[in-house]
Amino acid sequence: MSEITWLEGGAERSAQWRSESGWPAPKKVVLADDTMTADAAYRLALDGTALLWRGDFQNARQLLNALVRRVDHKSDRTRRAKAGKQQVTPTELFHRHRLQQLQRARTLAMLLIPFEAGHVIPLRRAPDVAEACLEAYGPADSPYVASLRELLGVIGAHEWRRKGVRIPALDAHIHPWYGVFSPVRGEYVELVAQAPLPPGAKLAFDIGAGTGVLSAVLARRGIERVLATDMDARALGCARENIARLGLAGQVEVIQADLFPDGRAPLVVCNPPWLPGKPSSAIEYAIYDPDSRMLKGFLNGLVAHLEPGGEGWLVLSDLAEHLGLRPRAQLLGWIAAAGLEVVARHDVRPTHGKASDPDDPLHAARSLEVTSLWRLRAKA
Repeated sequence: MSEITWLEGGAERSAQWRSESGWPAPKKVVLADDTMTADAAYRLALDGTALLWRGDFQNARQLLNALVRRVDHKSDRTRRAKAGKQQVTPTELFHRHRLQQLQRARTLAMLLIPFEAGHVIPLRRAPDVAEACLEAYGPADSPYVASLRELLGVIGAHEWRRKGVRIPALDAHIHPWYGVFSPVRGEYVELVAQAPLPPGAKLAFDIGAGTGVLSAVLARRGIERVLATDMDARALGCARENIARLGLAGQVEVIQADLFPDGRAPLVVCNPPWLPGKPSSAIEYAIYDPDSRMLKGFLNGLVAHLEPGGEGWLVLSDLAEHLGLRPRAQLLGWIAAAGLEVVARHDVRPTHGKASDPDDPLHAARSLEVTSLWRLRAKA
């Protein structure tokens, strides 16, 4: 980790800097407390000056909420002004939206919280966040500084992990870890739960297992052995914990591998990130696939890992098509070039809130979105 430095009491002080988004430590840091107004804090944050909080913790949360209102109000005005001047393509709208979201996150990350060793916050009315931070960061043997916004994300992830996400196809809960994408969009899980299995399939590969939810669904459907792969340490730990919690450790083995394990299987399942693009933080690797690396890697390696007559299941949204990021013809071209053909496609409409929210900046594309399970096999 890098260090963050600031002046306090006439002397230079420093601590370790933590940022799950990978942002560098702010160069300009001022002390802030309960006397700072939201307008003053907003001006400093826009200027790239970080605010190291020394006041009441709950007041810091109120200040962050005030910053959110100011940032979002400005974003709404900017979006309306641009929309009134010219028509933009869905692709341009998407890139503008991503840039606005990145700028929003950067501004809101300027409110910083100090931590002592053991993840203790030395502020009035500060909550006990040691367990949540230990889950996300691991042990902390020395003081550090992190953004309040990131801390709230850590706390929220801790609650997700504790309560879990109910998966109807399992009649059970999946417990996502911090930094591992939560299976809150249940339509793709239902597709895997309902698609017809290849005849006699006793072995399956789950490529990019994440929380392990699809591996668990396959095991519950009667697949005798599932090999689940991932490269991310958090995902590997999360999947193993969920599989053990569900009593499926005898059927599902979670291993570290870049895409495919060794060997062949009659069923190979992959739910890659749905949008081509560069992630701006660790959690976005579950959403954005740089240069479609995982998607193309799955397709290009599938024939070599399928048993004769086997199927590869590609779970993918067509949102990228409606945003102009990846035409359907390109996807079909990659499938054909990999020596594959489409056996069938099972479609479902998403049910998440943004799909029906007319105020969402990407509503026009989201309202058309379809999630599909592509059943693929090697060309005869």
